[in-house]
Amino acid sequence: MPHTIASLFDAMWQDYIVQCPSADKIHQLLEHDGEIINDHVAFRTFNLPEVGLDKLAQHFIALGYEAKGEYAFKQKKLFARHFEHPSPTAPKVFISELLLEQCSDSLQQVAKSLVAQLKVDAVADKDFLYSGQQWQVSTATYQALQQESEYAAWLAAFGYRANHFTVNVNQLPQFSHLGDVNTALKQAGFPLNQAGGEIKGSPQVLLEQSSTLADKINVNFVDGVLQIPACFYEFAQRYPMADGNLYSGFVAASADKIFESTDAR
Repeated sequence: MPHTIASLFDAMWQDYIVQCPSADKIHQLLEHDGEIINDHVAFRTFNLPEVGLDKLAQHFIALGYEAKGEYAFKQKKLFARHFEHPSPTAPKVFISELLLEQCSDSLQQVAKSLVAQLKVDAVADKDFLYSGQQWQVSTATYQALQQESEYAAWLAAFGYRANHFTVNVNQLPQFSHLGDVNTALKQAGFPLNQAGGEIKGSPQVLLEQSSTLADKINVNFVDGVLQIPACFYEFAQRYPMADGNLYSGFVAASADKIFESTDAR
């Protein structure tokens, strides 16, 4: 059976909470008078033809999603695009890719060797977006990648799965502002990403975001186990545009700091 939007996001969520067990506890903290609404989910990949951004996007385009905004992260050597579904209740999707031609020769070779271990056309499998690490990688390779690109190191360790889910703060009836959510999270003992400030963005740019620091979990490498940052939980509050509709895009300067939620350094 091909996925529906609901079945795909549920399958991705079930994989995600294994990598981010704190997400379940955060749900218990924030749930009040109804279910928590997911604003968006995010993915990482390399800009190789087998697994590039456009290949991952096909899973969502097949379900009616459409490409919207584009974003450049020059320092991190990333390009990203976000996708929306005509249904206002469907979560948005944010997919980024590492621009390998801007990276060192050694990083390029590692990325190509990892992707070469995937079976032909693996990206077309219905479970690809929650299939995780489908290659073999050593702790030394992970640590070498870490020196150049935290993004590449994370992707090598965790493969293809949601990097984060995002709570739609506008739909939390007991909280009027993202700052109140952050206060509740900190009081409950959840460490927040402070890069670029606890709240990234502002009402003036129509989007405010915050995130937890990624949960650290044990990851199996070919030569041993490392406890490293896995996935994190994001929180987004959107503000109305001139036409009264809530802004549905992203702010590159804020997203740049959100990426650092998984930084092992």
